Amino acid sequence: MENKNAWEKYPEGESRQPVNEFAKEYRRFLSDCKTERECVQEFEKRAIEAGFMELSGLIGRGECLKAGDKVYVNNMGKAMALFIIGKQELESGMNILGAHIDSPRLDIKQVPLYEDTQMAMLDTHYYGGVKKYQWVALPLALHGVFAKTDGTVVPVNIGDKPGDPVFGVSDLLIHLSGDQMEKKAAKMIEGEKLDVLIGSIPSLAKEEGEAAKEAVKKNILRILKETYGVAEEDFLSAEIEVVPAGEARDYGFDRSMVMGYGHDDRVCAYPSFEAMLRVSDPEKTCVCLLVDKEEIGSVGATGMHSRFFEDAVAEILNLMGRDSDLAVRRAMRSSKVLSSDVSAAYDPNYPEVMEKRNAAYFGKGLVFNKYTGSRGKSGSNDANAEYMARIRHILDERNIAYQTAELGKVDQGGGGTIAYILANYGMQVIDSGVAVLNMHAPWEIISKVDLYEALLGYVAFLEDM
Repeated sequence: MENKNAWEKYPEGESRQPVNEFAKEYRRFLSDCKTERECVQEFEKRAIEAGFMELSGLIGRGECLKAGDKVYVNNMGKAMALFIIGKQELESGMNILGAHIDSPRLDIKQVPLYEDTQMAMLDTHYYGGVKKYQWVALPLALHGVFAKTDGTVVPVNIGDKPGDPVFGVSDLLIHLSGDQMEKKAAKMIEGEKLDVLIGSIPSLAKEEGEAAKEAVKKNILRILKETYGVAEEDFLSAEIEVVPAGEARDYGFDRSMVMGYGHDDRVCAYPSFEAMLRVSDPEKTCVCLLVDKEEIGSVGATGMHSRFFEDAVAEILNLMGRDSDLAVRRAMRSSKVLSSDVSAAYDPNYPEVMEKRNAAYFGKGLVFNKYTGSRGKSGSNDANAEYMARIRHILDERNIAYQTAELGKVDQGGGGTIAYILANYGMQVIDSGVAVLNMHAPWEIISKVDLYEALLGYVAFLEDM
């Protein structure tokens, strides 16, 4: 069975303008929003502009909700959910687009700053599944916050603005790397060697009788004090992420692709959010659920394993006059979900790990993974055939390009998403998303037409499911 290339739907000329314009908007978002905090800030700003109301404010004012109302919940600045209230009762279920907005990276440790041979370094702990050797000898940026004991939160964003300095993890020169090259790739770069070089000029200011030790570190602390008003102990309550420096770019002579950091999973989160903005007056309540911590198991208060989404549904039902645990359970159980996460694109350089009939390809549209997991479907949500048939019908009716895939050969490896967590409520869930090359690398690649078909597919799901 051969799927047509989705570019055939958009011949040269004006027909390709929507594809390219949407990719341009997405590319800007990807360049500006490299952390989950930055994603939430951007989405919240745009949601308010689109008429969404913050849930806690509605609760405080004791307002009632009705069909057509738009509501959002900000969970600690690192996750959020958006609702458009439908005409049908909430107990009949919601149409949910769920994605995550965290990406693999390096995190600065709580006690990170040290000096070695007059070089100032920041100690890191990698976040998520990474090939550690891919993070050396790259220009890196620092994004995040310092939370001070006086209650102020100081944002940090350095390395991506014009004229900013960049940072990096050094690598061993090829002339001295004989022993290193003999190691397996997993051991070539150790986690504790992913320390970021941040300075080398010693402080010239010395108090009387002071030894000139850690003078470079002292100079860095002076810069931090002058720039951000923070001291060394403020690292104890900081969240600083080390991410690739630079903007997302068009990729290829034909500009058919986008290269950028964080496609996994912002390439699904962005069209999911945009789909919500294109829906009005829905029959069923529509939801865009954007969560944190997926790359480390969906744990914590901002991950999908937390109850923040369930609690938000309960609060919304209460504002609709349905203060009942049973109503919450019915609403959750009756919902339909696209767990929007990326899929591995077929790579001609590595055909040995893919099974061609069940692989995702660039240009073939939105990808559906009926099941994920590893080897014997371990850890997978396995969607019902009837649910898949209904989705096929919706997409076929609108002539939206889609494909099905598995994550590599059966015994090769695998992966998972947030799908199984939502399925625990009894929801109908299937994984869907965009095919990605270089997944989890600092720079990933997607097809523009797949991104656009994902947007169309998500709108169709919200409106027709």
